[in-house]
Amino acid sequence: MTDSTQTNLTQQQVRERIEQRLASRHRKEKLFRGLGIASIAFGVLAVVVLFTDIIGKGSGAFVQSAIELRVHYDQQVLGIDEVDDESLAWANFTGVIRESLRERFPEVSGRGEKRELYSLVSTGAPFTLRDRLRANPELLGKTETLWLAADDDVDTFVKSLSDTEEGFRGRTSEQKAGWIQQLLGSGEMKKRFNSTFFTNGDSREPEQAGIRAALMGSLFTLLVTLALSFPIGVAAAIYLEEYAPKNRWTDLIEVNINNLAAVPSIVFGLLGLAIFINFFELPRSAPLVGGLVLTLMTLPTIIISSRAALKAVPPSIREAAMGMGASRMQVVFHHVLPLAMPGMLTGAIIGMAQALGETAPLLMIGMVAFIVDVPGGVTDPATVLPVQIFLWADSPERAFVERTSAAIMVLLSFLIVMNTSAVLLRKKLERRW
Repeated sequence: MTDSTQTNLTQQQVRERIEQRLASRHRKEKLFRGLGIASIAFGVLAVVVLFTDIIGKGSGAFVQSAIELRVHYDQQVLGIDEVDDESLAWANFTGVIRESLRERFPEVSGRGEKRELYSLVSTGAPFTLRDRLRANPELLGKTETLWLAADDDVDTFVKSLSDTEEGFRGRTSEQKAGWIQQLLGSGEMKKRFNSTFFTNGDSREPEQAGIRAALMGSLFTLLVTLALSFPIGVAAAIYLEEYAPKNRWTDLIEVNINNLAAVPSIVFGLLGLAIFINFFELPRSAPLVGGLVLTLMTLPTIIISSRAALKAVPPSIREAAMGMGASRMQVVFHHVLPLAMPGMLTGAIIGMAQALGETAPLLMIGMVAFIVDVPGGVTDPATVLPVQIFLWADSPERAFVERTSAAIMVLLSFLIVMNTSAVLLRKKLERRW
């Protein structure tokens, strides 16, 4: 009777210990799950805050304040008798705009007031008139109504009016603010789509600055990078995975490739500066040199992803092809490579996305130059979108803040599209074994 009671007590104690351990395990699992959910929520919240801040600051760059003026192409004011390139180069288009402003505000007198009045319009407005007259020579001596870009301080003030009643004055005087309110009330000043942001190169004046030169520079740089890194990376992966013998040398190469993938990008910039510019004397600030540097940086990523794609192909594919009498090269290029290509393309797209967002290596080879003209080839001076963002972020003008954020939005859009394309391409083309 005593033994039976002791046995029951022992079993009950064991059961209680098991239940305690299970309860402790369940509590730990819940805690771990809660920590994981909290981490994901914090990450999503940080991304939402980041995107909200960038979009809030950058959305204003896609619209630009413009002033409607009646412009008279007076030959006497312009100082020309006929329309040709030489005459247009010396024509006084600034005087024409000032005449239009004085006609709109005839009560303005005094040198100081006139200087304030003339600063309503962007300093790039004369170039707009020049292009109009070059395209339409019959306008000489006639009058037309045009929408001309407002100065960056005026644009900042107009955009801030929606936030506060008085708006952000900055360098805008009370008299100038009154003129702006008058133009807004009469409908002669409006916010219009800022096509200049996508069609112009860089400029010292925010209202004239655009990202077209940087976009073309990024395009040429990525084309050079893709043309070199993808075939070289795929060829290296095929050799290491399918042909190279397994010995110390190949092990050393694999270790170095993995280490190169973790090397800071600025080291590749220093390498490009020493070899491509100082030794081979290639032009500085050119997409050709930028593409070569980014090729060195993205090669390890493409090689590693390509080798992983080759390893994912089942050995039975190779054995079946060899059993049918195919040579080693036929096995690789007719069977293994087509099956591994989705993974290789995914790795290449991810490598290109990484290269698109790089700044440090390109700064070392001089792609930080002030570029106004849109590059027409891989040897023309150029900059890239991340470097353009870096330059604008360092500018003191308030209007460059929204253009910096807008350029970041464009860059993020390209990165999201490239990474989404990689995922969709992988899902569409991959085979499950």
